[in-house]
Amino acid sequence: MTVTPPAATSTAATSTAAAAGQGPFGSAVLVLEDGRVYPGRAFGARGIAFGEAVFATGMTGYQETLTDPSYRRQVVVATAPQIGNTGWVAGSDRSANDNESGRIQVAGFVVRDLSPRPTNWRATGSLESEMQRQGVVGISEVDTRGLTRHLRSAGVMRCGIFSAASGLPGGSPDGSSGGAPSGPDGLPDRDSMVRLVRESPQMLGADLAGEVSTPSAYLVPAVGEKRYTVAALDLGLKANTPQMLAARGIDCHVLPASASIGDIEALGVDGVFLSNGPGDPATADAQVALTEEVLRRRIPFFGICFGNQILGRALGLGTYKLTFGHRGINQPVREEATGRVLVTAHNHGFAVRAPLGGGGDRAPSGAGSDTAPAGAAVNEPFDTPFGRARVAFTCLNDGVVEGLECLDVPAFSVQFHPEAAAGPHDAGYLFDRFVARMAGPGAQRGDSTPAAQRGDWTPGAVSSGTQRELSAPAANSVIGGNHAEGTAR
Repeated sequence: MTVTPPAATSTAATSTAAAAGQGPFGSAVLVLEDGRVYPGRAFGARGIAFGEAVFATGMTGYQETLTDPSYRRQVVVATAPQIGNTGWVAGSDRSANDNESGRIQVAGFVVRDLSPRPTNWRATGSLESEMQRQGVVGISEVDTRGLTRHLRSAGVMRCGIFSAASGLPGGSPDGSSGGAPSGPDGLPDRDSMVRLVRESPQMLGADLAGEVSTPSAYLVPAVGEKRYTVAALDLGLKANTPQMLAARGIDCHVLPASASIGDIEALGVDGVFLSNGPGDPATADAQVALTEEVLRRRIPFFGICFGNQILGRALGLGTYKLTFGHRGINQPVREEATGRVLVTAHNHGFAVRAPLGGGGDRAPSGAGSDTAPAGAAVNEPFDTPFGRARVAFTCLNDGVVEGLECLDVPAFSVQFHPEAAAGPHDAGYLFDRFVARMAGPGAQRGDSTPAAQRGDWTPGAVSSGTQRELSAPAANSVIGGNHAEGTAR
């Protein structure tokens, strides 16, 4: 096991093929940058993994979590007590495949109790065997409750999972300690591990979208009759999102994160979609500039998660890092215009600063805080370079901004995940709202379909109704798994 500090773009410093099964207790440790050490059993690949320690609270849907590109360079701590019961579902058909991308994206995985075998008729393998195959380091039998409580108080931080290579002194494949003292368990000494963790890259200031974006454009065709054409900028796109668009008669052209406004206009699109993704939105200057061009052209726009933060920046708002973030499948969000409360899936460590009167902005209760005072995220309109806008959604747990809506151009965004993979279906209607924006008379469009045949859009309208009602299965389908998950906090 080498102990060289990870490169800035690396998710795991090194890993080696593992012997089957978990190691004995003490064969792996989780080390936090504040010096805390949590012992456990090695599973998956053996080696070292560095990343930001974050906790995710879903009771099921761990496969969707592990393959979500938004978790790039993060070590995920599962708060559910037992993980692995449903195995790994990766059939050749999309309906028999729960992956949200082509590979496991997390840097490492921390669990309390690893299920010894899957009990799921859809499973094509086990969680541990898939982590071994893809070289992902894991640790089990960790006190995840105590760890989560600590992260919730101290905030997310850098960490490392260190597991000894089986049967090799010093923990290295060549039998050496890699320059760091090691103990009888084959792991580096505590001080060396803490030093390596502190030398690993931080999430603040990380530009990661290019690492997970598609290298070339591709098309997800409309299901049934084609109605619209959308350009989806892949900043870490989850596989179910273009399926949700396609189910509504949309040809979805998925473009690399480096796509230009010229690339979008060449497609003659009716709308532009910005996806979720990893990293610090403060680094996404190119995507912010692209969004500004989309707004100037009045092309209907819909953003999710990272896309919400980019729209916020394009409107002149700032972003900030949350203390421990939102990562759960049961987060209550209020739609400000109607008072309706949605149960939603979240995965974000950054947020848009709440706008104040006169177009200013601030983080709720101070930068870096997850707790907002009452009324911090006001929903009264505020001025932007593109006309009026307002906060459309807020989180009921802490008042964090969970969505924005432009009132003078056809653009809106949400911080949560309406594609529901995995998670609840409450917010699926937002895809229909995007269709309604493309149907509006004030939108720039790439075809000549008369507005009267598309329905209408009134600037500032927030009704959840749509111009074309879909059947419930089509509107709320979750391609690759239909999982409802547990408590968000």
